[in-house]
Amino acid sequence: MHFDRKDYSNETLLYLYQHLLKPRLIEEKMLILLRQGKISKWFSGIGQEAISVGSTLALEPDEYILPLHRNLGVFTGRNVPLDRLFAQWQGKTTGFTKGRDRSFHFGSNEHHIVGMISHLGPQLAVADGIALADVLDRNQKVTVAYSGDGGASEGDFHEALNVASVWQLPVIFIIENNGYGLSTPSREQFRFNYFVDKGPAYGMEALQIDGNNVLEVYDTVQRLAEDMRRNPRPVLLEALTFRMRGHEEASGTKYVPQELFEEWAQKDPVENYEKWLLAEGILDEEARMRYRHTIKREIEEGLRVADEVPMPTASESEEVGDMYRTFLAPSQSPATDAPTTDKRYVDAIADGLRQSMEKYPELVLMGQDIADYGGVFKITEGFVAQFGKARVRNTPLCESAIVGAGLGLSVKGKKAMVEMQFADFVTCGFNQIVNNLAKSHYRWGQNADVVVRMPTGAGTAAGPFHSQSNEAWFTHTPGLKVVYPSNPHDAKGLLCAAIEDPNPVMYFEHKMLYRSISGPVPDAYYTTPIGKAALVREGETLSIITYGAGVHWALALASELHLDADILDLRTLLPWDEEAVRRTVNKNGRVLLLHEDTLTGGLGGELSAWIAEHCFEHLDAPVLRVASLDTAVPFSPNLEKQFLPLQRLRETVEKLLNY
Repeated sequence: MHFDRKDYSNETLLYLYQHLLKPRLIEEKMLILLRQGKISKWFSGIGQEAISVGSTLALEPDEYILPLHRNLGVFTGRNVPLDRLFAQWQGKTTGFTKGRDRSFHFGSNEHHIVGMISHLGPQLAVADGIALADVLDRNQKVTVAYSGDGGASEGDFHEALNVASVWQLPVIFIIENNGYGLSTPSREQFRFNYFVDKGPAYGMEALQIDGNNVLEVYDTVQRLAEDMRRNPRPVLLEALTFRMRGHEEASGTKYVPQELFEEWAQKDPVENYEKWLLAEGILDEEARMRYRHTIKREIEEGLRVADEVPMPTASESEEVGDMYRTFLAPSQSPATDAPTTDKRYVDAIADGLRQSMEKYPELVLMGQDIADYGGVFKITEGFVAQFGKARVRNTPLCESAIVGAGLGLSVKGKKAMVEMQFADFVTCGFNQIVNNLAKSHYRWGQNADVVVRMPTGAGTAAGPFHSQSNEAWFTHTPGLKVVYPSNPHDAKGLLCAAIEDPNPVMYFEHKMLYRSISGPVPDAYYTTPIGKAALVREGETLSIITYGAGVHWALALASELHLDADILDLRTLLPWDEEAVRRTVNKNGRVLLLHEDTLTGGLGGELSAWIAEHCFEHLDAPVLRVASLDTAVPFSPNLEKQFLPLQRLRETVEKLLNY
């Protein structure tokens, strides 16, 4: 192995050596503790340390790195205290996740590290968002994100690299090509020879380096970073290496030919660099032993401190409370004499979005066709002229990458609004929403200040993929908030509240209401409180609990039949207003739950169960539900009419009143 010292001082070369040695010695100790049952799992990076160490030390301390589970050198290179690192691996409260997640599944803004989730690809798009924030703020910074060769088969890899290239984001995507995705060799993962072959297809520079040569890694990343700070652009950096142990210790290495181990053992990054330093007279035996002794002593002290920390005591209130960042929304109700304008539902949404852009200069809008075209429903029409393309951003068709970029923007203190062209398309970004946005605050205290707008609902004869009501997918996900306004006043107020809230909010807006309803909307900025239902009609014999288009169906039927009924508009589906539901149920004793979503698994089932548990003694009849059929949304108008719950609503109301 050839080491080209160039103009680097002995101090720099020895600094690299100390940082290269440290993760190796930690790993050797961890493998002993694993066998002793003191840690539960270990993903070894032995043989790959040079990549993490060289790239981390080449960056400025405040530049973000997004590592994987073999990048211990990132954490030691950023001087993460070892006692906290060990406590993290032991599942203790002084770890970075309070015992809630394992190994390297955490981040630390103090150390400018954003950790991975098990799905491997999503961190790449988060890096895009961090880099985008730097570009918007004109910070001359780069971001580094790692991927394994196996993880690069994920769609997130393609989406993140494509977005970074289109937007010219200063991200170094380091591909640690060790030849295997767990046990699957590269020849069964992809047909190209090397990842650098992919660079031209994305329109980005691509380089290949010896990932076991710490000096080559350090020099390459340092040169790239210096240039990318001045000339922002993404770069694909392929580091050739080899994993000397199993994917994780339990999986073993029987699937790897012995000759490969013998070949790569000769390329060991620590041993070869150490031998070169000794041969060049930069390192002597006394210093070599001193470095090892110092690091081992630091390891033992870190373990001593971590071992003294007790295992966490479970606290239900703390666990539930940490799913969200605490946010006491200021009261921003419009004055009773505030000027109002009669606005359509669609215009109220646009008004709230525009005023939020004015209120929050850190707010960035992202979505397909939302810039000059104004979005398919024209909600952002004219926004580019007012706010510019930097903040109103057309995106490629890559929902996952854009949601992930929203989280990256949050890491840098910005707000993001992501528009799904249709709510149905959210499936392509589902993992980022339910596993990254929803869990990041619980896991390591990083909130996701992201609103996902969801044009939803049927009634337009648009068929199965442009008509779904999929809110229940997200009401089942702790860490998210879900709102669904039924009228123009709440459409504006809830959108402003959602953007104000530092937690991830799914904002559902019914397409059929866009231009079919209108009402008075205050001209000034205001918010409608999240988590509070609204009683839109009062009566004494029946309670209809609903939201979205269901509010209008219920109001129309109540007027037609002269029903003496409460109609409760939930407005927020997560967290829904338990006290408002309790009041109307206890008052009337007859309850009908109405929603456009399909019956099975819909929110009505959850509400019905809660009412049975908490209000049973006040019921005078069974709780009934009316919802869409348990089918896909059909295209033909006659079939769609049968699918929707409206034609079954009258019959069910009469059944409930006659019980």
